[in-house]
Amino acid sequence: MQADTKAAPGRKLISSGSEFEAIYNYSRAVVVGNQVMVSGTTGYDYATGELPVGAAAQAEKLFGNLEAALVKAGGSLADTVRVRIYISSPDAYEDVMQAYARAFAGVSPACTTVEAKLFDPAIFVEIDLDAILNARA
Repeated sequence: MQADTKAAPGRKLISSGSEFEAIYNYSRAVVVGNQVMVSGTTGYDYATGELPVGAAAQAEKLFGNLEAALVKAGGSLADTVRVRIYISSPDAYEDVMQAYARAFAGVSPACTTVEAKLFDPAIFVEIDLDAILNARA
């Protein structure tokens, strides 16, 4: 967890250990009450700094990164209520959505997918999401 003396009481800041979080001063996720907002997350391996090759491999690693953030927040992917997916090309759509379908089987959160120019041409997908802890239907 990041140390932040400016954080409002009742906010829990979650870090993945990504160098980008430290450089640009943001949290992987912020927990307020039972709500969790997870920042845009990619398929980087935060321990090694390596990015898997290809949309399918990146999507699989990305969902692992999202799950890790949610576990640190006290939840899991099953608590997800809203997902926003940004893909670099329509060619990545099927690989990303197959990984999405596996990650959210039985959860079915609200979801939007858009094509966007991502900050690194090697990145095929980035996802941010919102979750509500312990609010499963």
